[in-house]
Parts: sequence; C-alpha cells; structure tokens
Amino acid sequence: MVTFTRAELESFAGRTIPDLVGDDLRLLFVGINPGLVSAATGLHFARPGNRFYPALRLAGILPEDAMTPQDAAPALLARGVGITNIVARASARADELDDAELVAGRERLEAFVHDHAPRVVALAGITSYRIAFGEKKARAGRQERTIAGAEVWVVPNPSGLNAHETVTSLAAAYGAAARAAGVID
Repeated sequence: MVTFTRAELESFAGRTIPDLVGDDLRLLFVGINPGLVSAATGLHFARPGNRFYPALRLAGILPEDAMTPQDAAPALLARGVGITNIVARASARADELDDAELVAGRERLEAFVHDHAPRVVALAGITSYRIAFGEKKARAGRQERTIAGAEVWVVPNPSGLNAHETVTSLAAAYGAAARAAGVID
C-alpha cells in the first residue's frame, strides 16, 4: 500500500469516494464518513489497521484471501454486500462532523436505500445513528425502524478509537446483520 505524509493526507479532507454497490445488493454497510486514507485511495475503511475487513473475514462474509480493501471489493460485490457513508465528505476524525451533516446524511441515505433496495442496512456507529435518526436511546442491534423496507441494524464502528470492541465482537455483530440479509448462513 502507498504511504502518505500527514500533509498529503490532510489535502484529501473534504473529498468524497464512490459508493461500493452492485446490482444484487442484500447488505449495505454504512460508515460514518470516509477517513483521509480512504479519500486518498478511493477505498472504504482503507486505513491500515482498521478492523473492518478482518472482522468480515472472521464472520465468514469475506474469504480468507481478501486481505486488502482492493481484494475485498469484488468479493463483497459478489456476495451482495455494499458500502456507503452517512456523510460523504472525508475528515481525519468523525467528531469533525456536526449534527446537521449527520441529519442531512440520513436523508441522502434514505434515498440511496430506496434506489438500491438492500434487505439490511447496517450502520457502523451508535452515536452517529442516534444523532442522524433522532433516536437518543437507540441500542446496538436490529432497530424497530426500517428504511424503504430494509431492516436497520446498528453495528459497532471498526475504528481503533472504539477500543472496547475487538475483531471478534465486530465479527459477531457484522455476522448477525449478514445472516439477516441472507449473505451468510
């Protein structure tokens, strides 16, 4: 993987990356917003050390040989798994976003789900979900709400800043959403 200087990464703040979405979308993972490494590479959850892809492998959503975001993308699409974000603009940290951006992102997400019709939407991050959807007491797991007929799940964010989660606990949460979507048994 290409390495970037801090100044190079900071130059990607505010950029967007394309959604990863195929024709037979069953499970849509929704990040908070792209990080700067993702903006620099155009790949979701691309920061080295991010636990997203190891958790997907452990859950059985990705094959063991899908070690990088580049390797994972075609395998995810083949399984009916896509990735988008609540807020499209990249930043160094999600806490750089304000509540209005998250609420506006919810509206964009609702339109995206309507257009692509996944079975399950898995939002990675309870705090951003609570703000975006105005549900201050929401808990992780399956939600009562649906979006355009899709089940809504809140799963843990794979960021290392979410230190109480492990690859194993992330895999359990991601696997539950994937089973609900019919991606894995």
